[in-house]
Amino acid sequence: MKICFFNRSYWPDQAATGQLLTELAEDLVSQYGCDVTVVAGRPLHAAGDHAVTVAPVERDTHHGVTILRANGTRFRPRRFAGRVANYLTYFASAALAGLDLGRPDIVVTLTDPPILGLAARWAARRAGARFVFLCEDVFPEVAALVEDFRNDVVNRALDRVNRSLLREADAVVALGDRMRRRLVEEKGADPARVAVIHNWADCEAIVPGPKDNAFAREHGLADRFVLMHSGNIGLSQNLDVLIEAAARLTSRDRLVIAVVGDGARREDLAGDAGRRGLTNVRFLPYTPKARLHESFAAADAFLVSLKPGLEGYIVPSKVYGILAAGRPYIAAVDPSSEVATIARDYGCGLPAAAGDPDALAAAIAQLCDNPDATRAMGERARAAALQFDRRIAVAAYHDLFVRVAALARAA
Repeated sequence: MKICFFNRSYWPDQAATGQLLTELAEDLVSQYGCDVTVVAGRPLHAAGDHAVTVAPVERDTHHGVTILRANGTRFRPRRFAGRVANYLTYFASAALAGLDLGRPDIVVTLTDPPILGLAARWAARRAGARFVFLCEDVFPEVAALVEDFRNDVVNRALDRVNRSLLREADAVVALGDRMRRRLVEEKGADPARVAVIHNWADCEAIVPGPKDNAFAREHGLADRFVLMHSGNIGLSQNLDVLIEAAARLTSRDRLVIAVVGDGARREDLAGDAGRRGLTNVRFLPYTPKARLHESFAAADAFLVSLKPGLEGYIVPSKVYGILAAGRPYIAAVDPSSEVATIARDYGCGLPAAAGDPDALAAAIAQLCDNPDATRAMGERARAAALQFDRRIAVAAYHDLFVRVAALARAA
């Protein structure tokens, strides 16, 4: 079976969607013998210059996967104009790359950038392939996170694009039940075509580890109770509430709130914590994948947060790595969110109302003050992780693609 994916982020990028797609593509090759091509952008973290590479598309291979690098601008994404230029130039090159796919059986689009599905759908039609829409994010609701730009015309256009792709896809993948309901009830997706496949963690690569490790000692965390936020420090997580909660917990000497990673909000949040004199909040650099197990093990518990109203439009993938590491988490999200549902169903986390610093501070204090209960939740988290393992998710995608390809042959 020949499968082609469209997504700007791919190996060696460190963005969550790029890492997940890399694992999926490589496993489809190594475990199922599929012929896989990915139409990706240039590695974002390697951007040094801001120029367009001369060749619009370059061919590469990695672990059996053919990569068509659709080149474009690489402006710093912190500014809206730079993001738009990066998206549009990648989209144009990706559409050109669609001419060089051969005859795939399945063409799959993700949502980076949100209009990318138009290029993927065109490539599928041209090749006579089936078209699958993998909704990592739902637009235009997620676009509203861009705080330096609001445009009703753009949002209406994104909504039309999203609905068109949902309507014409042979199959749609939602990352959870709440997202599936959003797509069916609000966006008009055909429920018979929407499959739920969760994101995942590799439970062989991420395992519970000792808290006293090199990462913890390096950052002075080994003898502290550590509440960690790990990953993108972006616009969707609503981390201002974490700083507010930290200000309410300064009397707990053993408590450290570690914010690990980078993103659009890091500088502002660090500045706010500094102005408040919050010594219980530490901002640590991005952790390479090779040391992720140490970073996760250094935490006693994690925070998974989301702005109110975004549940089902975004599903934070970090929760699956937290489960695999055998650590509990605070679900500072709407109760209907996938993150909150997992915490309730498996008893592996505490709820906190989204955007409520008092509720978040109370949940952190409860975990800090009850170490035995916190460890027990961590054990249940690891048991839950096995239900969301990488191998299970890849098998679900393969089965879906086989069914969709069979529909093509039957037609």
